[in-house]
Amino acid sequence: MKFVLLSLLLVVVTVASVVLGRYHISIAAWRRFLLDPRNGDVATAVLLRVRLPRILGGILIGAGLSASGAAYQGLFRNPMVSPDLLGASAGAGLGASVAILLNCGAAAIQGISFLAGLGAVGLTCFVAGRVRRGNDPVLAMVLSGVMVASICSALVSLTKTVADPEVKLPAITFWLMGSLASIDNTNIVWLLALIPVGILVLMFMRWKLNVLSMGEEEAASLGVDTRRARWIVVLSATVLTTAAVSLSGMIGWVGLVIPHLTRMIIGPNYKGLLPASVILGSAYMLLVDDISRSATAGEIPLGILTHLIGAPFFLYLLVRTKQGWA
Repeated sequence: MKFVLLSLLLVVVTVASVVLGRYHISIAAWRRFLLDPRNGDVATAVLLRVRLPRILGGILIGAGLSASGAAYQGLFRNPMVSPDLLGASAGAGLGASVAILLNCGAAAIQGISFLAGLGAVGLTCFVAGRVRRGNDPVLAMVLSGVMVASICSALVSLTKTVADPEVKLPAITFWLMGSLASIDNTNIVWLLALIPVGILVLMFMRWKLNVLSMGEEEAASLGVDTRRARWIVVLSATVLTTAAVSLSGMIGWVGLVIPHLTRMIIGPNYKGLLPASVILGSAYMLLVDDISRSATAGEIPLGILTHLIGAPFFLYLLVRTKQGWA
């Protein structure tokens, strides 16, 4: 029943997202589009080229960030973990900042951002492997991720310092704030090639995430190859995060708040937690994007809204909840 209600919520928010926006699209125009997608009117052009790609992109990005956050929270056994824990978001932000500074095109910015995010997590894993020396591997990865993310953030600040203040500095700043405004049909192909695959891998890893959330020793005693499982989860979650960030910019709190809220609704079992996080994350991203493009005459960056909504709501959850997270 809970899955039905969450799915219904996603459907309602999706329909609202089709109608809402700076260019209002009536239900009648939507009906004409369904009957004849090639009728040539303005509403159809807006739906095909702007509204529908943006909605589908929001669904995929929200799903990817939420699934990544849920997987990391189980892997690291901590409800405060988010998808950028190992430096994926900071690395992707650095890659995009450098690409903008070098006056690269949109596709190059996206590709460099994606590769930089993967590289940042790869550096985190390399450092963690070198410094662990028999200690807790999870703790080593967390500490290494914090350091790599800090270095990437410092380098982003450096690029903003040397950027042209008239053109490139605003471009870097607004990219880092996050938005779905640049999504088009080409971007959707990119997301469809990466995010569903990453989510599918995590779905197959659900029972191992249940075991890993109990601890390394318990998982090993149950016959789980913890090292192999950990690398698969990290790789899949990294691909999800970097694919999302490389296209939408740095949108915080989605991968932190949504899995936590889903855990309160569904429970800690990843058999239901992971797919429910995907559904709720998609609905949440669409809802925030609707507010972003409808609340004011201009478009509010998504990163601002997700922080303003996510931080107080998460604080409320911490104060009100009486039960453990797992």
